[in-house]
Amino acid sequence: MGVSNAVLSPQEQRVNDELAGKISAYDRQRPSEIFNSFKGAQPKIDIERARFFTESFKTTEGQPLILRWAKALKHIAENITVYIDDKQLLAGRAGCPGRYGVIYPELDGCFLEKMVEELPKRIESPFYIAAEDIAYIKQELAPYWQGKTFYENLAKALPEDVLRVTYDPANVSKSRFIVNETATMRSALQWVHDFEKVLTKGFKGIKQEAEEQLAALDPFDPNDALEKKPFLEAVILVAEAIVIWARRHARLAAELAATENDETRKRELLEIAGICEWVPENPARTFYEAVQAQWFTQMFSRLEQKTGATISNGRMDQYLYSFYRTDLTAGRIDRERAKELLECMWVGMAQYIDLYVSPAGACFNEAYAHWEAVTIGGQDENGQDATNELTYLFLESKREFPINYPDLAARVHARSPERYLYEIAETIKDGSGFPKLINDEEVIPLLVAKGASFKEANTYAVSGCTEVRMPNRDTYTSPCAYVNIAAALELVLYNGRMKIYQDELLTLETGNPRDFATWEEFWQAYLMQQTNLLKQAFKQQVIANRLREKHFAAPLGSALHEQCLKTCKDLHSERIDGGIDLGYFDIIGYATVVDSLAAIKKYVYDEQQITIDELITVLADDFQGHEDIRQLLLNAPRFGNNDPAADAIAKNIDLEALRFTHKYSKAIGVSLDVRYVPVTSHVPFGKVVGATANGRKAGVALSDGSSASHGADVNGPTAVLMSNANSKNLGFQERASRLLNIKISPSCVQGEAGTQKIISLIRSWCDLKLWHLQFNIINKETLLAAQQEPDKYRNLLVRVAGYSAYFIDLSPDLQNDVIARTEHSF
Repeated sequence: MGVSNAVLSPQEQRVNDELAGKISAYDRQRPSEIFNSFKGAQPKIDIERARFFTESFKTTEGQPLILRWAKALKHIAENITVYIDDKQLLAGRAGCPGRYGVIYPELDGCFLEKMVEELPKRIESPFYIAAEDIAYIKQELAPYWQGKTFYENLAKALPEDVLRVTYDPANVSKSRFIVNETATMRSALQWVHDFEKVLTKGFKGIKQEAEEQLAALDPFDPNDALEKKPFLEAVILVAEAIVIWARRHARLAAELAATENDETRKRELLEIAGICEWVPENPARTFYEAVQAQWFTQMFSRLEQKTGATISNGRMDQYLYSFYRTDLTAGRIDRERAKELLECMWVGMAQYIDLYVSPAGACFNEAYAHWEAVTIGGQDENGQDATNELTYLFLESKREFPINYPDLAARVHARSPERYLYEIAETIKDGSGFPKLINDEEVIPLLVAKGASFKEANTYAVSGCTEVRMPNRDTYTSPCAYVNIAAALELVLYNGRMKIYQDELLTLETGNPRDFATWEEFWQAYLMQQTNLLKQAFKQQVIANRLREKHFAAPLGSALHEQCLKTCKDLHSERIDGGIDLGYFDIIGYATVVDSLAAIKKYVYDEQQITIDELITVLADDFQGHEDIRQLLLNAPRFGNNDPAADAIAKNIDLEALRFTHKYSKAIGVSLDVRYVPVTSHVPFGKVVGATANGRKAGVALSDGSSASHGADVNGPTAVLMSNANSKNLGFQERASRLLNIKISPSCVQGEAGTQKIISLIRSWCDLKLWHLQFNIINKETLLAAQQEPDKYRNLLVRVAGYSAYFIDLSPDLQNDVIARTEHSF
C-alpha cells in the first residue's frame, strides 16, 4: 500500500496517508467539500453556449462580425442557465454543475458531426455527452457551421507545399505533425485582461466611455460609420450583457435564500445577491466584491471565445491588494476568510475543463490541460520588488489546499526577498509542481528590446504555459506553428521523405546522405531541411493571420484593452495601431536532435566507428538486433550536461532559427520569436518520427521544451541550467520562452538543507537569465505504482508541461514520458 522505504514529498505522504485511511484529502472545509463533490468525475459537455451563440448568428448574417459576436453574447447572457453551487461563495459558471466543458461551434463546427461521438471514447481527455445533445449537434449545429469554419478555409488556402507538411492532402482533418498549425485549435492565443479596469471602473464606466466615443463620431466619415460605430456598439452591448448575466445570478441567489432553511447559508446567499447586483456593473468596494467581479469577468470571457490556455488572471496579488489591506484594516476580513474566497475561485476554475474537439488539439493538450495563471511577485512599474502580504497568502493557499488550480506562476528577479524564495522553495517541495517560475531578468529586457517601455515590461503577467502578456500593450492573438525538427533530421536521412509517410516527397531533396563525405555536408543538409520547415511555418502563419479576423471577434476582450478602444479595432484585427505584435514558432524535439547530431558527428564523421549507411539501416530496424550500436550512440555527448560539444550544436540550431526569423518576420509585420514550448506536442510529434541517432526508439516521445532528452542529463540540475545558458544566442532579440522541466528526488531536498538547495538553484537560474523553470519533486516508484493501481492515486499531481495535472488522467505515453525524465539528486 503506497511507496515505502523512501523519503516522500509531502504530496506523496498525503497519498500514502489517504491509502492508509489516516486523513482526508484536504483540510479546508468549504472548498474541500465543493472539490470532493466533483473530484475525479469525467467532465460533461454543456451545449447551451453553442446553442444560443448559433441561434443569434443565424439572425445576424451580413452584419459586422464584432456586432454579431456582441449580440450573440447578449443572447447567451439572457438565456443560458445560471447556477450557484451549494456551499459556494462565488456565483458564475459557463456550464452545468460538476466538471464541464463547452463547445465553440464557430471554431470546431467542421469536426462536430464526426468527433462528438468520439469524445467519450478517446484516450486523451475524454468527455461525456448526452445522447440528446449529440442528436442536436448533428441535426442543428454541425449543418449550420459546415463550410463556415476557420479550419476549412485555412486548409483550402494553404499552398500545396505547405499543405503537405501540415495536413494529409487526402484527408485534411488529419495532422502530419511536421509543421503543425495551432490557429484552428482555439480562437486566440493565451490572454490576460486588464482586470483592474473592471474593479476600478466597472462595466458601467466602460459603457459610458464607449457611449461618449460613439456620440463624438463624425456621421459623414465612412470609416467612423462602417468600422468605429459597429465596434463601439459592440462594446456597449457586451457591457450590458455581462451586467444582465450578473443580475440573473443576483436574482437566483435571492430566490435560493427565500427557500433556504439554514440561517447561515441564507445570510450567505443574501450577501451573494447583493454583491452580484453591484458588481461587475460598478466599481468594487470590498475584497469580496473585487474577487466576484474578477470571477464574473473571467467566466464570461470563456463564454465569449475559446482562448488558448483560457483567460489568465494576471497579477492578482497586485490588483487585489488595496482591497485586501482596506478590508483587513477595517476588520471586514482576515487572512483565513480571504483564502476561503480565493479557494472558492480555485474550485470554480477546477470545474471548467478546456475542451479540445479537434484530434490534434486533444493530442497537444492532454489530461485536461489548463493555464489560467495567477501571477505573483516580480516588480512594480518602477522596478521595485512587488511582493506583499497577498503574495505569501497565495503560496500558503497552494500548500494548504494543493489542487491543480490555479496554475500558480511566480515571477523572480535578482532582488527577490529571501522570504519569498524560501516560501517558493517550500511550496515546490510539496511536490505538486507549483509554482512555475518566470525570470524577470530575461523577460523584461527582451520586452523592452521589442518596443515596450520599462513601465509596461515591469508589469507583465504570465498568460499561459510560459508565455507573458503586457495588458493594454500586447495586441497579437493569432496562434502559431509547432515545428518538428526531429522530422527535419529524418528528412535528411531519407532525402526529403519520412519512413511513416513512405515514398511521398514531403520537402526538398537534400541529396543521398550516403554521398556526404564530411560532417559539414551533413550539417548543411540538416540546416536546409530545418530552414525549409521554417519557411513553410511562416507561409502558414501569414495565411492564418489574414483569415482569422474574418472568423473571430472579441468584443469583451476588446472592451478591456486600451489600444482597441483608442483605435476602435477588434482584438483579432490583423493590425492594431499602438500595440506590440509578439508571436512565436515553437521548436519541438530540441534535445533529441542535438543529441542525435552530436552522435552522428562523433561516431560517423569524427571517429568513423560506423558509416552513415549502417546508421540508416540501424534506425530503419528500430535498433532490433543492433543494441551494441544503440549503446554506442547513447554514449555520445548529450545536451543537459554542460558538454561543450553538444551545447555548441544546440546553440547553432538556435542560431539558424534566429537568423531566419530576424530576416523574415519583418515581412509579416510580427515579431515571430523562437520558442521551445511543446505543451504535450512532443508526444504525438514523436509518434511520426522513426528511431533517432541518440538511441531513442521509433514512435517514442521527443524531448520536451529545452529540457534534456529522457535520462540524458547525468551531471545534475546545475548542468542542465548551464546547457540552456550555453545554447542561447544573446545577440538576437527574437528570443522567447524555453520551457524547462527538472525532476528531483524528494530525498535530496528534505529538511532545511533541501530548501536551501532549491533556493540556490533558483538563484543560479535567475543569474543565468533563463526564462522558465519548473519542478517535479516525486519518486519514480510512486509514478510506477500509480500506473499499476490508478484508483489509489487519484490525487497524485505531476508537472506536465506549463501545467500540472493528475497523473492518472495522462495517456500511457505521456505517463511514460514523465516517468522517463531524469530524477536528479544533486
